[in-house]
Amino acid sequence: MRQIWIMKAGAPEVLTLKEAPDPAPRSGELRIRVEASGVNFADILGRMGIYPDLPALPVVVGYEVGGRVDAVGDGVEAAWLGRDVFAMTRFGGYADVVCVPENQVFARPPGMSAEQGAAIPVNYFTAWQLVVVMGALRAGETMLVHSAGGGVGIAATQIAKHIGAQVIGTASTAKHEQLRSLGVDHLIDYRNEDFEARTREIMAGRGVELILDAVGGASFKKGYRLLAPTGRLGMFGISSAATGKERSIISMLRTVASMPWFQFTPLALINQNKGVFGVNLGHLWKELERIRGWSDSLLELWDQGVVRPQIARTFRFEEAAAAHHYIQDRKNIGKVLLVP
Repeated sequence: MRQIWIMKAGAPEVLTLKEAPDPAPRSGELRIRVEASGVNFADILGRMGIYPDLPALPVVVGYEVGGRVDAVGDGVEAAWLGRDVFAMTRFGGYADVVCVPENQVFARPPGMSAEQGAAIPVNYFTAWQLVVVMGALRAGETMLVHSAGGGVGIAATQIAKHIGAQVIGTASTAKHEQLRSLGVDHLIDYRNEDFEARTREIMAGRGVELILDAVGGASFKKGYRLLAPTGRLGMFGISSAATGKERSIISMLRTVASMPWFQFTPLALINQNKGVFGVNLGHLWKELERIRGWSDSLLELWDQGVVRPQIARTFRFEEAAAAHHYIQDRKNIGKVLLVP
């Protein structure tokens, strides 16, 4: 098999392609011949050396794959053999062969490609948790989503529009036309506009019911101020800590210093009728039955034509560094994938 390793923390060029013997599935596992691996910002933070959950280097990262089952371990039904699937991988997904516990594997429905399947777990499970499970978005409400052109942003927009909500998104101007075609009602150029002021203008000062924010730092402060009564702020990352291609202590300290450490106090939340919550799919490995329930709901929406992963671009394994550059240069609208 071939795997993409992070040999040391640094720029995208530290990613190294290596060969190794194919693994054999252990008891309770399935082996998947991978046709596409998802690339996520957590992988980039890991490569930079600022992702706290990363195992010791060197390491193979990757949280999700799409492919076909070609072997099963003891205790796994032979009916899985030859089945098209997507799967959650707790690291190790940047490989053309992976072995995964059965409860982390999902059968792909008819018409779903391996690339689309690999775009489901991180983006759509995260979006479902943010919008439906914890965000409790309802028809007629308004959602503000940062990085609307990212995989989570597009997934959240599809879910929110199905619910009947209005969507405001932040993205660079070059992405606005395509994002409008994907359902975003109002767009804000975060590079040239203050999203707080522009959102108040769009909402005539009323505020919004749900905000999805993976930027962090001062963005959390502004978002909390933007919430209408009963509004919820969903935090799922701090990309502002990774402003360059390599680790910057100054950038990290600046982000930490700008966090709203004293704004989300219990009395403030009570008196203002606001809610704040956090989401980290990587910390839900003991909740796989819950996640499988989310998958059932999302696959029903796939059948209805609501869930449709937007693939921004695929890169060959040999181009893994270019894939990381592509995301960090903010070029993608949708999911970036590695294909063997």
